[in-house]
Amino acid sequence: MWGAAGFIVGKSTDPAKIKKEQLPRTARILICRPNNRLGNQILISPLIEELIDVFPDCKIDLFVRGGASTVLFQNYSNIDNIIKLPGKPFKELAKYMGVWLKLRENNYDIAINIDSNSSSGRLSARYVKSKVRIFSENEHLAGQYPDYGHIAKKPVYNLRAFLKGIGIDRMDKPVPDLSIRLDSAELEKGKEVLGRMVNPMKKTICIYTFATGDKCYSKEWWSDIYSHMKSRYAEEYNIVEVLPKENVSQIDFAEPSYYSVDLREIAAVIANSAIFVGADSGMMHLASASGASTIGLFSVTRVFMYEPYNGKSTAFDTTKNNADDLIAVMDDILKN
Repeated sequence: MWGAAGFIVGKSTDPAKIKKEQLPRTARILICRPNNRLGNQILISPLIEELIDVFPDCKIDLFVRGGASTVLFQNYSNIDNIIKLPGKPFKELAKYMGVWLKLRENNYDIAINIDSNSSSGRLSARYVKSKVRIFSENEHLAGQYPDYGHIAKKPVYNLRAFLKGIGIDRMDKPVPDLSIRLDSAELEKGKEVLGRMVNPMKKTICIYTFATGDKCYSKEWWSDIYSHMKSRYAEEYNIVEVLPKENVSQIDFAEPSYYSVDLREIAAVIANSAIFVGADSGMMHLASASGASTIGLFSVTRVFMYEPYNGKSTAFDTTKNNADDLIAVMDDILKN
């Protein structure tokens, strides 16, 4: 039902019909991203940062699926309501319909759909009561901004394109990094947790050997990579493997491993490392959002859409490069 409707709605508000004064610094904003994947929810953080920068006293509601956003954005005082669709709508149909009805309770100044391919996202941004609606209709910007196609940056550019139309030009500012705003207490706890596992006098390399589906590299591939890492860095660095919720290891637990289901503690541990290396995954985005230098390993997904970009972070195409090349990239980050 929602799918068919989603493709026939979703035209952004014409900026010529809105005056800048109609969008106060206390604006009430809805971000629509009804997807339960960890990475996709982290990837909305640059838009949140951008909105807070433009509208410092705004209140932001998130329309999502699942509970990750509650944890990820708990340190954002501007986040007001997190409106959550149930994970299995057909088993919780009454709750599912109730959430859609709840969307109509508030009057928003701005409603933003993140993903143009999401029918429920498009429909929700159209369905709510909002002064301004922003969708993804600015593909021409790709010719001006090479990073427009990045899934975390595109919504920021779409917002900026609208704002420029009402006299607020931010087009050439750097797009904010991914962030979950770890605080000093969390970072200190992460340091303590890491220090209990390995020699605290040495810096630490964090690796994450898991990923879903075709993004997961084989044990043979990781064995080669791990052998190169061990040979190059064992004397100077600790190596710690961050484990997935499945509690599996592609290097057969050869190094000290860290397991937790607390997303913020995981991020804080990674933040205290010198570098994080892992396949394109929610954990890679969490590492980037922690502020750690992150090398994302790519083989099947499109680099330009998902690559980590904070600080010294970079994407590494494993279809075109080998273990020696990866060590060279790691050296460049660790030694400079």
